[in-house]
Amino acid sequence: MTGYRVSDVMTRQVVYLPAETTLDEAARVMKEADIGDVVVTEGATLAGLVTDRDIVVRSVAECSDPRVTTIGSITTREVVMIEQNASAGEAAALMRERGIRRVLVCDAERKLVGIVSLGDLAMQFDPTSALSEISEHAPST
Repeated sequence: MTGYRVSDVMTRQVVYLPAETTLDEAARVMKEADIGDVVVTEGATLAGLVTDRDIVVRSVAECSDPRVTTIGSITTREVVMIEQNASAGEAAALMRERGIRRVLVCDAERKLVGIVSLGDLAMQFDPTSALSEISEHAPST
């Protein structure tokens, strides 16, 4: 892991959706883009992050109707960012410290350039890990 920067392991594809987007539409976008998260916006402002797990835990498990429930209502509003030139180890430590699985990645001007997930780090640290094997063998959805 030493020597790897966040920019080496992050996902560069960032999908933005307005807070008014319904959960079923957000889930469709995630499926089509083969991603597990979207950045939520309110106008031109970054409002937070919603993951596929958020949709399940914060909405489906609560029997909310995904056709009318918006991502804005389940958004994680406390965003955690890390600079793209930080080390992968620093990203892992930040995730451990904050108890999170994803961190937004920014450049030196604090412009969003990607997202790094626990899975991204696992693939880099140990490509033979169970998490890596699951990712490689999971059907693309």
